[in-house]
Amino acid sequence: MFLINKLTIIGLGLMGGSLAKALKTQGAVGEVVATGRRAESLERGLQLGVIDSYTLDMAEAVAGADVVVIATPTLVAEKVMAELAPLMTANMVVTDVASVKGNIQKAAERIFGDVPSNFVLGHPIAGSEQSGVEASAVDLFLDHRVILTPLANTSDAALSLIRSMWETCGAEVVCMDVAEHDAVLAATSHLPHVLAYTLVDALAQNGAAADIFRFAAGGFRDFTRIASSDPTMWHDIALANRDAILQGIDTFAAHLNTVRGAIADGDGDVILETFERAKHARDEHFLGQYLARQKKSPSS
Repeated sequence: MFLINKLTIIGLGLMGGSLAKALKTQGAVGEVVATGRRAESLERGLQLGVIDSYTLDMAEAVAGADVVVIATPTLVAEKVMAELAPLMTANMVVTDVASVKGNIQKAAERIFGDVPSNFVLGHPIAGSEQSGVEASAVDLFLDHRVILTPLANTSDAALSLIRSMWETCGAEVVCMDVAEHDAVLAATSHLPHVLAYTLVDALAQNGAAADIFRFAAGGFRDFTRIASSDPTMWHDIALANRDAILQGIDTFAAHLNTVRGAIADGDGDVILETFERAKHARDEHFLGQYLARQKKSPSS
């Protein structure tokens, strides 16, 4: 008996493909059908064995589906929901993987009048600089968090099914308020991407760009690695979560200006205090997470 008899993925890329791979590997899904606008990607997913079949007809793709996953870029999801709305049934659970939840909630409210009880808003905190179904990885969600943002009217049964789906992929599932999710992700994911893209762009336009990148140390490569991510996807996220990202940029700019002033004034105390606070905060948080994971892991 399968957890999901028929899974339909709308928008077959890294996230949707990795989900399909993980569920198929665990024997948790009977059939995986994909649909989208690019037949080439869907055909490639079929060739790779990521999906069982595909169609460009959404009505055909979702017919009889137990779970439908909207795995498109954030700003495309609204168009998908509008097309999906007349096809939804009471027995179908819909979820998404968008990095911003507020705009998905508002879009659903515009389209449906209210977010349907069988629509579970979700966001897996996992990814790669690579995109496309070819980059799909069976372990993409293993030991990563998935945030679900259920609303007051969200069906308990629908929430339970989507929770089980992600846990089957090896993810830790947590629930969070929509506004809290968008604020937290703006600070921890969206802002770092904006900074990485901006820094690389600024340095690339420097007259000495060739030497800058040639002699870049590991720290630079590590920090700017995320600037290799899909620009279109992050363009969508920047616009979709604009207010929270702007708040994060303003907060960061104020702190950066303080450090700039300290460097300009030769105020070593302020510089050292800032760096020490940052080191303590990061070490305390990530060491705590590491020890918690070690505690959960079976002893060797």
